[in-house]
Amino acid sequence: MISKMWIAGLGLVALIGLLAGCSASQRRAAEAAYPPVGPVVEVAGKRVHYVEAGRGPAVILIHGAGGNLRDFTFRMVDALDDRYRVIAVDRPGLGHSEALPGGGTPQQQAAILDALAAKLGVRKAVIVGHSYGGAVAMAWAVEQPERVAAVVSLAGATMPWDGPLDGFYSLTGSPAGRTFAVPVISALASEQRIESALADIFKPQAPPPGYLDHVGAPLTVRAETLRNNGQQVLKLKASLQKLAPRYPSLRIPVEIVHGTADTTVGIDVHARPMAALIPGARVTALPGVGHMPHHANPRATLDAIDRAAARAGLR
Repeated sequence: MISKMWIAGLGLVALIGLLAGCSASQRRAAEAAYPPVGPVVEVAGKRVHYVEAGRGPAVILIHGAGGNLRDFTFRMVDALDDRYRVIAVDRPGLGHSEALPGGGTPQQQAAILDALAAKLGVRKAVIVGHSYGGAVAMAWAVEQPERVAAVVSLAGATMPWDGPLDGFYSLTGSPAGRTFAVPVISALASEQRIESALADIFKPQAPPPGYLDHVGAPLTVRAETLRNNGQQVLKLKASLQKLAPRYPSLRIPVEIVHGTADTTVGIDVHARPMAALIPGARVTALPGVGHMPHHANPRATLDAIDRAAARAGLR
């Protein structure tokens, strides 16, 4: 019995090693195909990747869970840089930015991005956050209100929710899952699986033509990215439980753009309850739109950014 268990254990170790090797090969291929598209600078001892374009009031774009700044360079940066200084960032541990220990909470990530903004000479900015990036934007506003002119939340995950976390994040964020499951998920992440996952994020809309090739989805399924993302999402609810009671203290413009058909981050769980807490917050509900409002209705997103900037006295 012992010898059989020993052999089985060795087989499992060998399999994990093989899958880890496949995962490492995929990581190298992904990073070669989708290298940094902007500077990578050291901020508070961590490397941070960003892109910058345009002149004018500063607008900082923060992507969602598992993603990277290419989500915004697909169209949004070009749509803003004629009237704003636009800075899109890779959040710590995603894209080409270095991870924080344990993935980092929204508050810790906001501190790194605020240090980047200061390094770039940005005194005050409109902070735009999508999905998990909405939590980072709100943490930034709560922790550094003198540095944030306004917030625009795009399908932002900004309020604590009832019930358990999605099982995928519980798996990839847990110690055992990070060790044993992540190499398997990373190694088996075929192009077909990636396309299917992307379709789920956009539903009921479809990804715009060319988006999959542009966004660098293979970067998302690198083992270290899956681990960092899982740990971040695993800590999100507890972080929001600390943030949400501080929302009523905000006295800055907050514009919220959220689709009514968003089944990933529900409008009635996040957008509307948050708006009820913040004096002067405005919700733009987009009928029939899912979790990617800045792609499904870019005009509504641009209008919200312009309103936020005008309300903050930047335009």
